Amino acid sequence: MSELTRRGLMTAAATVAATSAMGPLFSAQPARAQAASAAGQQAAGWYRYKVGDIEVTAVTDGINRFKFPDTFVLNQNRDAVNKALEAAFMQKDMMEIPYTPIVVKNGGKITVIDTGTSEANFANSKGAAGQFTRNLAASGIDAKDVSTVIISHYHGDHINGLLKADNSLTYPNAEILVPAAEHKYFMDDAEMNKQSGDRMVGVFKNLRRVFGNAEVVKRVKTYDAGKEVVPGVNAVATYGHTPGHTSHVVSSGGKSVFVQADITNVPFLFTRNPGWHLMFDQIPDMAEATRRKTYDMLATDKVMLQGFHYPFPAVAYIEKTSSGYREVPVPWSPTI
Repeated sequence: MSELTRRGLMTAAATVAATSAMGPLFSAQPARAQAASAAGQQAAGWYRYKVGDIEVTAVTDGINRFKFPDTFVLNQNRDAVNKALEAAFMQKDMMEIPYTPIVVKNGGKITVIDTGTSEANFANSKGAAGQFTRNLAASGIDAKDVSTVIISHYHGDHINGLLKADNSLTYPNAEILVPAAEHKYFMDDAEMNKQSGDRMVGVFKNLRRVFGNAEVVKRVKTYDAGKEVVPGVNAVATYGHTPGHTSHVVSSGGKSVFVQADITNVPFLFTRNPGWHLMFDQIPDMAEATRRKTYDMLATDKVMLQGFHYPFPAVAYIEKTSSGYREVPVPWSPTI
């Protein structure tokens, strides 16, 4: 029996690389043509599971990859963040934030929860993000069949997908349900005029662009936390990330999944370190308190979590640890 050593592993890797370099000698022409046509692309990104009688489809919008600023975590320095990235086998100084909206199908009604970064961003990001509508179509769901869009909060990665690149409606037959507390705050001119920092000025400018669209305005209705938004989907107040940030619980047949929106951003930083304050959290202390309260509940009750910024398909359970929490991904299932 051969012994596995680091030297042996490196030798094997070199052998594979050498064999790959001689590809034309070992591969058939159809395989080369197929590989060339798919160069730089992944398979369509969607994943389905059931919550009782409700069908949930997680649909990736892609990722945002960028060199993070020193202020990305407000109460930690860059070295601490890089140490956490290293522990998660991530690249130093680089942040990769996934986006995963979901679709809920219940009794023939199709509901989208959050919309991703928009069709326009597909071109702007060279295909890295803005993938939601393409992947939605690949999953067999027609945007024209969506009856309701539920918004969790007013950041661009959750609302921009309401509009196509030409500013027409992505979901022409859907009503748009928004949190009453969020809408009241962000549509208040006095609150908008208080802003001075570039980021928050940009947030207000963008949401006024989206919710200033005449066709969007016609379809917007507000909903209150603590109530059923559509059959099988209940709203939960999870304020802090924004003043009216709202999460949702999808329930059927005694089963539930907690759709957390942005209670945390990427789990390898903010689930494992719940006291870390993300630069996008508008009220950081409140966001932390909400995060801890929610994750204590999820861990105690063993409720499944759907995380907007978790790695795709973004479904996990939460385990409490001595220093915070740990995400435990739900195993992929070949059947629904």
